[in-house]
Amino acid sequence: MTEAKVAPYGSWKSPITSDLIVSGAIGLNQPLIDGHNVYWIEMRPTEGGRNVVVKRDPGGVITDVTPPPFNARTRVHEYGGGDYTVRDGSVYFSNFADQRLYVIRAGAAAEAMTPVGEVRYAEPVIDEARGRLICVREDHTVADREAVNTLVTLKLEGNDNHGLVLVSGNDFYSSPRLSPDGTRLAWLTWNHPNMPWDSSELWIGTFDEDGLLATAERVAGGSDESIFQPEWSPDGLLYFVSDRSGWWNLHRLDQLGGIEPVWEIQAEFGMPQWGFGMSSYAFESAERIVGAYIESGVSRLAVIDTRTKKFELIGVAAVGTIADQIGESPFTDIRYVRAVPGQAVMRAASPTMPGSIVRLDLETKRFEVLRRSSNLEIDDDDISRPRVVEFSTEDGLTAYGFFYAPRNRDFRAPEGERAPLLVMSHGGPTAAATTALSLAIQYWTSRGIAVLDVNYGGSSGYGRAYRERLKDKWGIVDVDDCVNGARYLVEKNEVDGNRLMITGGSAGGYTTLCALTFRDVFRAGASHYGISDAEALEKDTHKFESRYSNGLIGPYPERRDIYYERSPINFTNRLSCPVIFFQGLEDKVVPPNQAVVMVEALRAKGIPVAYLPFEGEQHGFRQAKNIKRALDAELYFYSRVFGFLLADPVEPVVIENL
Repeated sequence: MTEAKVAPYGSWKSPITSDLIVSGAIGLNQPLIDGHNVYWIEMRPTEGGRNVVVKRDPGGVITDVTPPPFNARTRVHEYGGGDYTVRDGSVYFSNFADQRLYVIRAGAAAEAMTPVGEVRYAEPVIDEARGRLICVREDHTVADREAVNTLVTLKLEGNDNHGLVLVSGNDFYSSPRLSPDGTRLAWLTWNHPNMPWDSSELWIGTFDEDGLLATAERVAGGSDESIFQPEWSPDGLLYFVSDRSGWWNLHRLDQLGGIEPVWEIQAEFGMPQWGFGMSSYAFESAERIVGAYIESGVSRLAVIDTRTKKFELIGVAAVGTIADQIGESPFTDIRYVRAVPGQAVMRAASPTMPGSIVRLDLETKRFEVLRRSSNLEIDDDDISRPRVVEFSTEDGLTAYGFFYAPRNRDFRAPEGERAPLLVMSHGGPTAAATTALSLAIQYWTSRGIAVLDVNYGGSSGYGRAYRERLKDKWGIVDVDDCVNGARYLVEKNEVDGNRLMITGGSAGGYTTLCALTFRDVFRAGASHYGISDAEALEKDTHKFESRYSNGLIGPYPERRDIYYERSPINFTNRLSCPVIFFQGLEDKVVPPNQAVVMVEALRAKGIPVAYLPFEGEQHGFRQAKNIKRALDAELYFYSRVFGFLLADPVEPVVIENL
């Protein structure tokens, strides 16, 4: 074995280049099973971020279903999801460019199902007996008015489909689910100022002979209860995930309409419903559920007997510490679970395997990888594995994160040197960091830069009480937890307290800017389409998040003073370290002016600042060239700030005032 070279942290030559990361990497989500075929969506950065519906046949042949220029992506709630469905080989999908619904039948070209207009559709469900789709519709027809969300039906044949409204009156709808006999419909709904993970309701309606809902009643949910993913069992019982116990656990309605828990556990079957079509469990049969749940930030997979309520863990040690489980589980991040008799498919990942579409044989309990999000082969000795860290934070509480130490088989640091630390603050803020192999994280660790991926108070996966730590305290609790996580590692002598950086996107960008402005711990940072002005966001954002800040900061405009106090843009006099900004110019969630105003303020103050705007990008970067540019630019920025030499040249960035 070759002896490792001695080089300063940050200057290691890495086998994980930005070119390799983007060249073969794709996004994978929303797997579905139709007969003997498995479908999913691939997001392809090399095709400008186009979403492609693909099919894998029983022989293992993978083919594209949606040809260019079609882009299977809805803009309902702006974040989309629930972009397509399939039945008997016919694929129904939303097209990004015009937001119309299309169908591609076996061997045929795509046909438009809906007329041209300012209308969007999501989460289609096939009502075969009545020859129609049931889906969420978001109507933007009337300008200067908030979009109108409803549940509608659309005919399977023809293209003059303006839609027949089934359910209306509330601000938001999701998750329409048709009972096996077609007589009943279940759905979720919620109203401003709630987000679905704060308070949502589960309703059931009964169809009349005309296919309209004759009756409708709320059966679960309400104030301080969040419902996630209703599903009908094959024998007609309604199951759903509720956090009424303080944890998103699996429940069902009994024959008398009462609610009973299926499995009570201090773990989470639910997730924040940022997109449509999310699924943590599925019915293999009326007697068996395949379900994924999150415990202390780590996913587990289980098969649940619906009669006895007993469960069997799949591919994971039943005992041991969480750190042991990360090492022993085949997968530690599991989403989009689907099942049919004998098998389940899902998107799964582990600390050494990127997100993949996998199939589980329920008889043999063996997994088969159908498609990987990246075929980049990384030597095992170059992969930094996450270590769960628990650290003390404000008010005597504990917060969590995943620590990745620098790792590169060819290099070691000089004796006595401590690694720079990059703290990552996830978006949302109601979301979570996971243990899935992230090439973006390995990009840093393989160059000698440690990473702490923080699940600050407010993150999901740790119960409702942990999620609600951020209530009225966004910009405080999240910042404190990022700061205290960094300090914890400094105190443990694992990282260099003089080379602490923080980075984040969207809400994570807000946490980053607050940390850089209101605390004096980090020496540099990066904001990716981050929020700098909380009040401006309240005035200029899309419907889904237009009242989100009410629960995170306070009611607006009644507490405008708090919004002012929590906005970094108003306190640039307190910011004294370099910052780089990345921004999509078509971002409707966090408009570009949020970054521009901040950059101008730092420029005027003489603080080192860099700004990279990207044409054609929205909230989050999807194009390969821009993903590559953002990665390399952030590395270049830190190398100039901290003075370490890069092993490989990258395209320079204009840094003003440096």
